[in-house]
Amino acid sequence: MTMLLIFTIGSIRVSAQELPEISAKYGVVYNPATGEVIFDKNAEAKAPMASTTKIMSALIVLQREDLDVPFVVDSEAIKTEGSSMGLREGDQVTLRALVCGMLLPSGNDAANAAAVRVGGSVEGFVELMNRKASELGLENTHFVTPSGLDDYTDEHYSTALDMAKLAAEAMKNDEFRRICSKDKIKVCFGDPPYERWLTNTNKLLKMGSEYVGIKTGFTDKAKRCLVSACDREKGELICVTLNAPDDWNDHVKLYDYGYSKVSMTKIKPPADSFCVSVVGGESERVLCGSKGFQVLLGDACGSQVKARVFLPQFVYAPVKDSDVLGRIDYYYEGRLIGSRNIVSVQQVDKAKAQKDKSKAQGLFGKLMELFG
Repeated sequence: MTMLLIFTIGSIRVSAQELPEISAKYGVVYNPATGEVIFDKNAEAKAPMASTTKIMSALIVLQREDLDVPFVVDSEAIKTEGSSMGLREGDQVTLRALVCGMLLPSGNDAANAAAVRVGGSVEGFVELMNRKASELGLENTHFVTPSGLDDYTDEHYSTALDMAKLAAEAMKNDEFRRICSKDKIKVCFGDPPYERWLTNTNKLLKMGSEYVGIKTGFTDKAKRCLVSACDREKGELICVTLNAPDDWNDHVKLYDYGYSKVSMTKIKPPADSFCVSVVGGESERVLCGSKGFQVLLGDACGSQVKARVFLPQFVYAPVKDSDVLGRIDYYYEGRLIGSRNIVSVQQVDKAKAQKDKSKAQGLFGKLMELFG
């Protein structure tokens, strides 16, 4: 049987600071490590999000196993307006190349071609997008297109906060992170395929090495939209602006503000050591411990970090040094922010009587093999 113990580690104090003025109608600075909202300007209001939609499209495509299998693009899917990666009828391409086409030059042709390949049709792929949104808890998001083109519908929308949550999930995918952080990337497609370069529309990547993506967007309805990530020494933050005439400068301001409100905080275990009872050992107990960890935390909320300790009521000897005996889960505002194993820090051998019994049982077994 496993015991559960709950500890409060410490509190986060509130400090006031002047909010930055930005051009965006909707904006958020989001801490992906904890789910904390550091800055909020109409962050939960629904609005069109243009080509930042392709974050979801790319994430769904990258979950496929056939990313590098060439295929011929659907001739109707690539007939679309707006930004393009340059697909033509008869072109051979891979899904990985299409993701590059979506995330760098923001190709609407790439999004549609991938949608037909993965979902069987644009409509089928959109169903996958909305299903994924539901799984991720994006309650104020609804997709109608894989590209973000929205001139003909009012049902394609999200919020700055939902887009931040989606971006945080996408950045967990190593390939997504690699691609969206590239200023330019070489891909191979065509009829016959040949190598060519795609250039990223995200100007933040040229404004500092700390910027690591993610996606631009624009339509007449949505105006300028930008989802970005920034990784400074303190850790990574995500920023989203929708309907932002001066989005590049908005993001620089918001990151300067956001990083002034957070710090890398060391979370220590709730106790220096733990004891677990040992059955059949030379010692009745075994000493065990756990390592702490660091996480980016802000001072915008008065909530607390809590630890849940899972340990068995007893274990059987022998116990080796560094055996995993339990686990500590750490929570911030109800969100799991880290887990660490609880391991033994000493060795406990079987008791002498147990050893003798084991030897006798072993000898008896051998005799039975000889004379049985």
